[in-house]
Amino acid sequence: MIISKILFFVTRILGGLYLITGIYGAFSWATSTNLQIKNNRTIVNYPFTEKSFLILDSNTTYLVFSFLIPVFAYGLFFWLLSNVFKVFYQRKLFMAENIVHLRRFYLTNVFLPILLTTFTSFFMQIDRELFLIVILHLFLGVFVFFMSEIFNQGLTLQNEQDLYI
Repeated sequence: MIISKILFFVTRILGGLYLITGIYGAFSWATSTNLQIKNNRTIVNYPFTEKSFLILDSNTTYLVFSFLIPVFAYGLFFWLLSNVFKVFYQRKLFMAENIVHLRRFYLTNVFLPILLTTFTSFFMQIDRELFLIVILHLFLGVFVFFMSEIFNQGLTLQNEQDLYI
């Protein structure tokens, strides 16, 4: 229970940091705020400083498909993962709300990486390593799918027992 609470907070913070980084990077790029361009690189500085925060290639395709989409996707991933950990520190495990959290996580992990990789492949070359990451997310999604089905069976049995008593 304590481990799931710790993991919930760690992954929630990671999700928030990814989302804030994506928003800040997109804002800086769109408004040229805290931005420098050197040697075909776009450098986004920390707010109110001259210290480099993000170093990106200076083209829109790279910015969108190699920075923004992955950063926002992993922000979503960690946010949904935090909800999975939240399931395990609830008093009552077998609740419909918990199954919804598990379902969102496995559906996102099964379909989103495939969709994003396919979409990205129309605009830039995909590295082989990315396919390994997609397969990893697929396995993670399938694993949580099985967990979700176990929780669904547990909810059904719990409801039957509540009716019996």
